[in-house]
Amino acid sequence: MYNNKLDKNKKFKNDHDSIIIHIKTTLNNTLLTLTNFEGDVLVKCSAGSCGFKGSRKSTPFAAKKVVEFFIRKSSDYLFKCSQIKVHVCGFGPGRESALRGLSSIRDIMTKIKSSKKRIFPNKITVICEMTKIPHNGCRPPKKRRL
Repeated sequence: MYNNKLDKNKKFKNDHDSIIIHIKTTLNNTLLTLTNFEGDVLVKCSAGSCGFKGSRKSTPFAAKKVVEFFIRKSSDYLFKCSQIKVHVCGFGPGRESALRGLSSIRDIMTKIKSSKKRIFPNKITVICEMTKIPHNGCRPPKKRRL
């Protein structure tokens, strides 16, 4: 999903499209991707692209900063869309922080577009849990003996 090349001329077909924000939190990183309803990647961002390195990428503070950077980067798409769906995947430490950051999307967008004096309506309609949980699937590795 993340190896797709971004098309610079990719735009919405009309102003009534819905977009999907994918949040993937792993133990090492936080990844955010903005796609249209067909699955084409419009904007992507991670803790590493925001300047965090090493073990700092997995912190809740890094996840909050990633969400702010992501909202600034995708502000044009967020104003044009009619509804926003959020898909959350993973059990990383930045999961709650990323969701709280997205819930304050309205405050961040009004700060970005403050020169136009437009109030950004809350367009998040659905938050889906997409984390894959095994139902006693593969056998875990053996216990370490020290």
